[in-house]
Formats: sequence, C-alpha cells, structure tokens
Amino acid sequence: MKKISKFLLLFVLTITLCTTLNVKAATSKTVNNQAELKDALNDSNISTIILGSDIETTEKINILRDVTIDGNNKTIKYVGTFGSSNSSDNTVWGGIYVLQVYKSNVTLKNIKLTGGNAGLLINGGHATFVGKIDVSGNGFGGIELGKGSGVTEAPKLTLTDDAEIINTTESTDKPTLWVPDDTTGAIIEIGHTEFELNPGVELSLDEINELEESLENPETSDSLLLNIFFLSIFVILSSYAFNKILNKE
Repeated sequence: MKKISKFLLLFVLTITLCTTLNVKAATSKTVNNQAELKDALNDSNISTIILGSDIETTEKINILRDVTIDGNNKTIKYVGTFGSSNSSDNTVWGGIYVLQVYKSNVTLKNIKLTGGNAGLLINGGHATFVGKIDVSGNGFGGIELGKGSGVTEAPKLTLTDDAEIINTTESTDKPTLWVPDDTTGAIIEIGHTEFELNPGVELSLDEINELEESLENPETSDSLLLNIFFLSIFVILSSYAFNKILNKE
C-alpha cells in the first residue's frame, strides 16, 4: 500500500512539474517571419515575443494586447504598397505604421521599425522603450502618439533609463516624434517624470535627448528653472514699467 502511495505521489509530482514547465515555455516565443509574428500576437499565452531574424511584412502589424517584443537587435521592415495607387514609395501616405500599439501596454526592446509611412503608432496605448529603438527609414517620421477613431485613452510613451531612440533619416518634415492636432493628453515619461505634449507638437531627436539630459543633470535642470524664473520676473517688471509710462502720458 505504501509503495502504491509513493508511486501515485511520484506520478502526480511528475505531471505537475511537466505542466509547470509547459506553462513557462509557452510564455515566450521566437518568431522568424510575418506569419509567425502574427500568430504569436494572437496567442494570449505568449507574454514575450523574440525576433529570431529580420522580418519583412506586407501589412502593418497591429498589437491589440499587452505583450513584450524583444527585437533581439533585429528589424521589422514593411515591404508592401502605399495608398490607393499601390505605390512602393513610402512618402505616399497610406496610413501604414510598421507597428501599431492599440489600446494596450507594449514593451519594445532593441528593435528597428522601418519601411512604413511611420515606424510606430501609439494609438491610445502605452509603449515602453527598452534599449535601442531605431525608427529610421520611414516616409513621414518615426513615432506618432495619437487617438484614432473611437479611441478616448491618451497615448503614452515611457523611456526607460537605458532607452535610446535612433533616427538617422530625421528632417524637418520627418520628425522623430509627433502628436496630431486632434490629440490631447499625450504623455512622454522620462526618468519617472511625465510631460504632457500639446496637440500638433513635433519633437526632434535632439530635443528628446536634451529633455533627458536636463532630467539626468540636476544642475542643468536647476539652471533651466532659474532661467524661467528670471525671465518671468523680467516680463513682470517690464510690464509694470510700460504701464507706468502709459499712465504718465
């Protein structure tokens, strides 16, 4: 009887261990092409998707759930067409974002998003950047923080301490980050400090880096605050003096 009990206990422990291992194994998935990436995004048991190789996609990839995408220093490149003319030119607007974070919490790590009208759309969702995020090579710029049709949630981008945004094709008409004119409440979080971005704002890579540096360097941050303070005092005194002159006249 004792032998049977020991056997049953061993059997139960073995089944439990195997089940646990299967659950752990299912939480991450390595993908190597468009179909595997889409399948992994549709599988809610997978919490981390790892790129095993560069991926070319003929359609924009929509992320509709909470997930981490570890780019593993690989690239997702859009190679489809744009607009009603089916143009191959990514400066022809077709609303093609290589990735769209739609009303979900997504972490992106060490990845390049290229070939689209834009690299990333944060559509009422929250994206967190870890490591190097490259948005070079897109027709209209890098990252849009927006609200699409029927979306009420404010978009948010968080830059972790080791996050680095790369955009080697930035220009005045291809900003690294922007907020559409009709989007309110967009937030960028740097170093646990949140900044609300005005509708229509565009940020260059240098401006994002300067913002990060001002938070990392207390002296720079204090200097900025002092400059703002003294400028405010100057404006008040100038206004007072101007009113005095008008009253005398």
